Amino acid sequence: MLTQSEENYLKAIFSLSEHYSEIVSTNLLAEKMKTKPSSVTDMLRKLADKSLVSYLKYQGCELTEKGKESALQIIRKHRLWEVFLVEKLNFGWEEVHDIAEQLEHIKSSKLTDRLDEFLHFPKVDPHGDPIPDCNGKYSNDQKNKKLSSLSLNDEVMITGVEDGSAEFFQFLKHCKIELGTKVKIVAKYNFDQSVLIFINEQEIVLSELVSQKIYVQ
Repeated sequence: MLTQSEENYLKAIFSLSEHYSEIVSTNLLAEKMKTKPSSVTDMLRKLADKSLVSYLKYQGCELTEKGKESALQIIRKHRLWEVFLVEKLNFGWEEVHDIAEQLEHIKSSKLTDRLDEFLHFPKVDPHGDPIPDCNGKYSNDQKNKKLSSLSLNDEVMITGVEDGSAEFFQFLKHCKIELGTKVKIVAKYNFDQSVLIFINEQEIVLSELVSQKIYVQ
């Protein structure tokens, strides 16, 4: 049986390995978990004792197959709960992450499977992230391009975001940007790499930082 802290570490290692490299450095993980590298090292030793990670001193760690399976089941629960909160309880997509962080630690696989069936087996969560199935399989096809990579006059649909922070979702809500919103690139500015987009019958400027965190198709 894993503790909540151990589950959080597995999920963090999986996320970092997806975005950076399979071997995750101790310092990068400490930054992600907002703790000291020494605390991370202690946790990695515990996870290694349970055969969930391979830990190399001074290099970092990577998930074992057992660790990856555990991480994917936690992620599955988190994203299914986000779908439930948005679709059935009418929460905004900017509200659900913290609540799902609590619900993801419920141990019952039977409840998770029933939730998946109740929601008609969704493929993505409200932020466009793929939901693993009961076997840990998922498709990442939805997130294939970033808004920042588009060319002038490209017309696309928003399919996901990279940043899961409440502040970022509040910004998107203010701009009336959500999944399924259609966007056209009106101008790109070399000075600061910002983009002018046409969205919801109006033009708005998005910074490079924002446009790099929005996925489109």
